[in-house]
Amino acid sequence: MRKLELLSPAGDMDRLKMSVLYGADAVYLAGTSFGMRSYAGNFTREELPLAVKFAHEHGVKCHVTVNTMPRNEEVDDLPEYLRMLDDAGVDALIVADLGAFSLAGKYAPRCQRHISTQQSVANYASAQAWFDLGASRVVLARECSLEEIRTIRQKVDPKLEIETFGHGAMCVSYSGRCLLSNYMTGRDANRGACAQPCRYQYALMEEKRPGEYFPVYEDEKGSYILNSRDMCMIDHLKDLMDAGVDCIKIEGRAKSAYYAAIVTGAYRHCIDDIAAGREIDPVWRDEVEHVSHRIYSTGFYYGEPGQYVENSRYIRQWQICAKVERCDENGLALCSLNNKFRAGDALEVVGPDLRPFAVTATELADLEGNPLEEPKTPQMKFTMRLPRPVPPCSLIRRRVDLSAK
Repeated sequence: MRKLELLSPAGDMDRLKMSVLYGADAVYLAGTSFGMRSYAGNFTREELPLAVKFAHEHGVKCHVTVNTMPRNEEVDDLPEYLRMLDDAGVDALIVADLGAFSLAGKYAPRCQRHISTQQSVANYASAQAWFDLGASRVVLARECSLEEIRTIRQKVDPKLEIETFGHGAMCVSYSGRCLLSNYMTGRDANRGACAQPCRYQYALMEEKRPGEYFPVYEDEKGSYILNSRDMCMIDHLKDLMDAGVDCIKIEGRAKSAYYAAIVTGAYRHCIDDIAAGREIDPVWRDEVEHVSHRIYSTGFYYGEPGQYVENSRYIRQWQICAKVERCDENGLALCSLNNKFRAGDALEVVGPDLRPFAVTATELADLEGNPLEEPKTPQMKFTMRLPRPVPPCSLIRRRVDLSAK
């Protein structure tokens, strides 16, 4: 049984730091070109070496996506871009295009080459072919079952690493190859700009009744015929290990730093428990319920997931209030405000390798020591008394239902 490498999202420097501090073995990110998430924030040429440096200082690997399908005019820019990634010390490039793969071998020789899920690798022949060409890892198509993964593992070279998605948003198209967004909005999903029209609510209009819309509904709220649930494999990590998966990937470069921290921390502890032969601590398993998500499923791992038509709403039952910048030995924390809360509110604190615990908001003060009843200004600095010291980048949150109705 292989212990899973935990690969976490890093949409920008803040999210990278949270993924690293909360327990990722590796992070994946993108520069400002050739990545499949145009709206994630991403890293400039100046920021990217700093990101790699921070990750490496914490013993974490850094993978960079180069997984769009470049057009002719873009290919000319690839060699110089790949050299920059190589010089920055990037550990691996996630590529989908065969030409980009070939150029990466030539212009970024120190980087491993991982084959993106955009290549839809779903059988052992394809996986082995990529290995024979020089790939060190394949990110399998999300449509693969555990049995198919087990067969691939058995039939390919043992040195080829297998990575699979384990948590996050799913797409209704095959391995993300979708034209719907481009057709409807001009934003090309295959070039990192998906508008997610599969989340829209649709109605039916009869040809001879223009302007008269009929709901195509499963319930009174409408139909979600393109809807998909979020994936969550935290209860099935041992199955992934037994099948021979080397790395589990958390989707979410476009999601918040809070999401990156909480989901990374949850999977970190659960993976470690399983690898040590311990029962999973339920407090960590429960953490994936503390982030914004749609109804969870296990994707295609145990067979066809079926169509989910109830709704496409996100469940949002917790809100981050503040981030701890530092905390003294007496529990006096310097915090930065994210969302308003008041003295006396019931809160929770969770942090890097810090088991969540409940607190009541007390002894709030501004930087001059004046008592605060309610910190209000976003990003304002204030102090708060905690019952014990906590590490920097701990998060203070509260239960509040913000789910769409």
